[in-house]
Amino acid sequence: MGDLRVEESAGPPAPPAGWSTVAVTSVGLCGSDLHWYADGGTGEVSIDSPVVPGHEFAGVALDGPHAGQRVAVDPAIPCGRCESCGAGHANLCPDVRFAGHQTHDGGLQERLLWPDHLLVPLPENLSDDAGALLEPLGVAIHAVKHAHVRPGHDVLVVGAGPIGVLACAVARRAGATRVFVSEPLEHRRSTALAFGADAAWTPEAVEDELMKVTAGRGVDVVVEMAGTDDAIATAVTCTRPGARVALGGIPSGPQSSFPAAAARRKGLTFAMVRRMHDTYAQAVELANTGIDLDALVSDHFPLERSAEAFEHAVGRTGDKTVIVVSRS
Repeated sequence: MGDLRVEESAGPPAPPAGWSTVAVTSVGLCGSDLHWYADGGTGEVSIDSPVVPGHEFAGVALDGPHAGQRVAVDPAIPCGRCESCGAGHANLCPDVRFAGHQTHDGGLQERLLWPDHLLVPLPENLSDDAGALLEPLGVAIHAVKHAHVRPGHDVLVVGAGPIGVLACAVARRAGATRVFVSEPLEHRRSTALAFGADAAWTPEAVEDELMKVTAGRGVDVVVEMAGTDDAIATAVTCTRPGARVALGGIPSGPQSSFPAAAARRKGLTFAMVRRMHDTYAQAVELANTGIDLDALVSDHFPLERSAEAFEHAVGRTGDKTVIVVSRS
């Protein structure tokens, strides 16, 4: 835990058929990266051997069909053979190889090889940073879809880290009438308001305030992005009967708990959010039409200061921390 080193190594070999060499430009630090760094694992998975982190990244394709183009990189390489892949749910592939996860090195390096079909050309008006942040935007899109947000809904987002903030913006685009936020950090509550939330409260105040503005009804949908038992309890408390709760936060350990009696009485439906599902095209569209991903970036660090970047991000004093590997 807490051991991150910048080292020299040989560059990647010549790419095999169907793969390209990517010169990495920007890498965003995700909450799961911070779990790897600070806790030695995330969920039920622990680090057993050295791995290059980073799954939110963009770069320039040096060869292959996108040679010379700036690209965002989909970090998940599904097997393409299992039942989930065959059914069109590659995000549920049990044999997926994921950037910066277990033994598969991620984007925090100058060059790497990646499958051609997982490289997404970037429009001219999207920055390298925005290209990296298409991945968390894609997760937010999938979470809002999985939560079944519909026009007219009141929505509560629990946890205003970068994905939670983006979920506010996406829920608004999905037609939510009002979007509320529960978040302990003041600066992140402010960011959520800037990205479309109508109100943002501390976890201690959210139940009372929410019941005031909904006349005691509660919300139609909760998108949970904090990964704690307290966050799930907030979701249960703040819903109306028959509501839907999408759990997208990643816990530090393998188990979560929730107030089962209250959830049963309300007849709540829980949906588990697993990464994203074919969302890059929509992410590019939303980033092109008003969701300002650059505005979410609060801090930049060069590659040689990566350890400092991780320490800074663990402190959660900003919003999104980006490590600049190179500039296109």
